[in-house]
Amino acid sequence: MKILITGATGLVGKAIVKELHAKKITVNYLTTSKSKIVSKKGYQGYYWNPKESEIDINCFNDVEAIINLAGATISKRWTKSYKNEVLNSRIDSLKTLKQGLELSDTTKIETFASASAIGIYPNSLGTFYTEEETKVDNSFLGEVVNSWEDEIESFKEFGFKVSKIRIGLVLSKDGGALPKMAAPIKNYVGAAFGTGEQWQSWIHIDDLARLFTFVVSNKLSGIYNAVAPNPVTNSKMVTELAKVLGRSIILPNIPEFAMKLLLGEMAYLLFASQRVSSQRIEKDGFYFNYLNICKAFEAIYDKDSNKRSPVSDYKKEFA
Repeated sequence: MKILITGATGLVGKAIVKELHAKKITVNYLTTSKSKIVSKKGYQGYYWNPKESEIDINCFNDVEAIINLAGATISKRWTKSYKNEVLNSRIDSLKTLKQGLELSDTTKIETFASASAIGIYPNSLGTFYTEEETKVDNSFLGEVVNSWEDEIESFKEFGFKVSKIRIGLVLSKDGGALPKMAAPIKNYVGAAFGTGEQWQSWIHIDDLARLFTFVVSNKLSGIYNAVAPNPVTNSKMVTELAKVLGRSIILPNIPEFAMKLLLGEMAYLLFASQRVSSQRIEKDGFYFNYLNICKAFEAIYDKDSNKRSPVSDYKKEFA
């Protein structure tokens, strides 16, 4: 089988490629950097430039599934110009993919799985969100994800299965939020944010890679929350991380106004609360290897001597 991935050279993309290759699945990928184009057995790069609607349509040859991860990081200061980049990078990528598909033979493609984000759910300390929720968070991030998902919907016209994977806080020592969280804790200056009561719905990067593979292998469609079964408060996350790192939390919680002064509007990410359910993907047969935050941190920082062996989590293997 052959899968096309956008964003394959990023943190999540690399993990998915590793998972697919472990299952002997061939990967085509799109990159905006010609220097990152690689041609080797099982891994073939193609150039695209969504800003200019450019795409090498050879990337679709013999492809049976597409995983879309393209989009600028939200973890940069939200200036007016960067806000436009965050939104446009997602919309332009999808439009360019769609234009390429319209010029290609899509008869072999059965599944299109696109990244989305749990930031679409309204900020709430009390609500437990499932995929059935229709309200959208009244924030820049909520607006971005809502527009992103509207564009994903347009791929249904091709007749293949379309899914939206709403990703929570991704835990990996190789990038993303975790190294930024761990650095101050290692130096004894870590602390929870605000009240610390805001919910954080997280997922270990290995489970996220398996989840994407599970969705395309089983040709699932619709919305799926990519979060572990047990969300935690910000205070709990900071405390458990400190334990694994062998440090103590000695400072008081960091007030919201201080982070707003430092980060501007982007500080919203630190204080927003989304407690999100994983039950739908579990009901469809997916099993998480990392159910609890403490075990996830132990695995990431190699502190657990009794590592859990991977669960057999696929209804069926790829043909």
